[in-house]
Formats: sequence, C-alpha cells, structure tokens
Amino acid sequence: MPSLHSLKLALSFYTRLPIATNALDYNQLPQAAIYLPIIGWLVGGGVALAFYVSALLWSKVTAIIIALITGVLLTGGLHEDGFADVCDGFGGGYDKARVLAIMKDSHIGVYGVFGLLLLLALKISVLSELPTANIPLILLAGHSVSRFAPLLLMHYYDYARIDNSKVAAAVYTPNTKELLVAAVCAGLPLLLLPALCSLAVISVLLCNHWLGQYFYRHIGGYTGDCLGASQQIADVIFYLTVSSLWTFI
Repeated sequence: MPSLHSLKLALSFYTRLPIATNALDYNQLPQAAIYLPIIGWLVGGGVALAFYVSALLWSKVTAIIIALITGVLLTGGLHEDGFADVCDGFGGGYDKARVLAIMKDSHIGVYGVFGLLLLLALKISVLSELPTANIPLILLAGHSVSRFAPLLLMHYYDYARIDNSKVAAAVYTPNTKELLVAAVCAGLPLLLLPALCSLAVISVLLCNHWLGQYFYRHIGGYTGDCLGASQQIADVIFYLTVSSLWTFI
C-alpha cells in the first residue's frame, strides 16, 4: 500500500534529490511507482522555476533549454535513458529476444541518439511557440500528466522479461483505486491552465494506448525502458496538443 516510506523510495529512485536511503527497503520500490505524478509535481515545479528565472535574463528558447537541462539534472535523465533504449531496441531488434537484449545493453546506439535529438528538438520547438507567461504552468502540468502514462502500462500489461524470476517477482500492478488516486494527482496541475487544455489528456491517453499495444505486439508487455519511453512520449504529446489548442484560447 502507498505510504510515506514508498514516497521516499520514489523520491530516491526517480529523482536526484537528497533523500536519506539507509532505512529504505528497496524491495518495495515497484509499489513506489504509484507516486510518479507527485514526482511530476516536484520535477515540473523545478523545471518551471528554472524557466521563469531564465526567461528574465535570456531569450525564450534559451530559457526552455535551461528548463530541459534542469529536468535532466533533477531526474538523472532516467526517463530519457529509457526512451533512448527503446529507440535502439525496437529500431535494431528483429524479434523479442533481440529487442530485449539491445534494450538491456548500457551502450547507446544510433537509433537512441537520433531519437533523443529529435525528441528534444521537438520539445524546444513546440514550447517556444507558446506564450512565455504560460510556459511554467504548462511544464508543470506536462511533467505531472506524463507520469501517469507508465502507471497505465503497468496496470494493463505484463512485464516482458519473464525469464528473470527475481525481476518478475518484483513487478507491481497498480490496482484500480490506486490508479484513480494517481489520475487525480496527475490532473491537478491542469486546474491552473485554461479549461480547454484538459483536452490534451485525451491525446495523451490515446497515444499511450497505441504505445502499449505496440509493445505488447512486439515483446508481449513492457520493460522499465518502455515505462520511461511512455513518460517522454506522453510529455511531448501533451505539449503538442496544448500548443494546437492554444489557438482557440
């Protein structure tokens, strides 16, 4: 069950914030994933603050880049690393075993490099089109909403690396009640934005459903890298949709 201990576990694993880890039981780490939207509040808040301060000194694009760097520093690039591994695995793998093997490799390949470069370029481009005054709140909402996407994959799909019994035993499936609480937490920052921006959740959910089906067809479920990739993709889909909706605001 969710607890203060689980929250500390989530903070210690999903961020680089200074958390005392000597009394934490990392066997309970999978359950801590339910706090991902709250992690999104903290990381998104830091990213939003970095943008706000930077925008006072430099151009909008420079402030966006500094904000993205801040996000990487706060998380250690955990989700970006998962996205790069997924690009390498599904780009270079020809069957389930090969895809999983490539994703497990710690080296980054050409698909991962291109994937990260294009993802970052897309984020910078779409965020730069939005009004400067609203970008901090959009960043906050994006980080929160996007961290609900991995929880949906964990709820609806199985873990793909069934050959590793120790890892499989540690896999956690959020129940419906936990998922609903996480959904509320993920959606709270949307209240700070114009109501029309809430429609961006629909595109995030649809894209995440397609991604989950894609993973299922090719490897029979998800891995930790797939969860990281789902967060990054949900993040950029949120920004793209909000940008398109802003025309009507």
